Amino acid sequence: MKQWNKNKYPYMFIAPAVILLTLFSIIPIIIALVISFTNMDLVGLADYSNISSAGFDNYINIFKDPIFLKSMYNTLIYVVIGVPLVVLASMGVALLLNYGTSWLFKSFRVIYYMPSITNIVAVAVVWGYLYNGSYGLFNYILSIFGLPAQEWLQDPTLAKLSLILLAFWKSIGLNMIIFLAALQGIPRSYYEAAEIDGATGWKKLRFITVPLLGFATFFVTITTLIGWIQFFEEPLVMTKGGPLNATMSMALFIYNNGFQLSKFGYAAAGSFVLFIIIIVVTLIQFAVKKKEVEY
Repeated sequence: MKQWNKNKYPYMFIAPAVILLTLFSIIPIIIALVISFTNMDLVGLADYSNISSAGFDNYINIFKDPIFLKSMYNTLIYVVIGVPLVVLASMGVALLLNYGTSWLFKSFRVIYYMPSITNIVAVAVVWGYLYNGSYGLFNYILSIFGLPAQEWLQDPTLAKLSLILLAFWKSIGLNMIIFLAALQGIPRSYYEAAEIDGATGWKKLRFITVPLLGFATFFVTITTLIGWIQFFEEPLVMTKGGPLNATMSMALFIYNNGFQLSKFGYAAAGSFVLFIIIIVVTLIQFAVKKKEVEY
């Protein structure tokens, strides 16, 4: 009995987290999975008797949907361009800010971090003026150099790149803080030993700093990758997925079908396709990291 009393305390500590996870994550996921095999819509939501089984039709139809296929392609572009940029820029900014301790460097830490905590609606208003085709700041800068004005959010290719730039600017701050914490955890003795051996600043960066940032880089890459696969807020508030679905992401496609068109079963099927993609990509990342650690 005493042994049981002693062993129950860990379960008591984790119980609140497990209960919340079950109520707000696991159960909704199971419900969404069930809904994805039905034709549920607003009528079915009002009266469950109107819901009927759709089998795998939602999953079959979603891969025949040109808008969904376009959203998958757009999301791939966002990930391929955005993730490396964010990881490299965050690490670079953290390395630069880590070298200084004066008030100026501390101020820049705040400046770089502020976009991460700024409301996306406020950000969208400001960046909307920057991208404005008639009187935006970016086109004004182009005019100074004699370059023609651009339709930043109306041209399909430029619209993608414009959203990537916005999301890139907004994502650096939080990842920079993670890299800064990892940098400050590297023992100074490693650098002192390297200096005794005659290592230059570049060699210390290459052979000490970057390798010891491995786990921080892995964490930032995983979280950034998941975030960009779920790319949603920027296209929602800036372009609504346009022009011609050129900025439509998978998450925005799911939102439009679920909350704009009330096709809950169809949207749930799309959400599980997105869920599976995230799981697969994450498992691949862990497998690659495990091989690196073994070697």
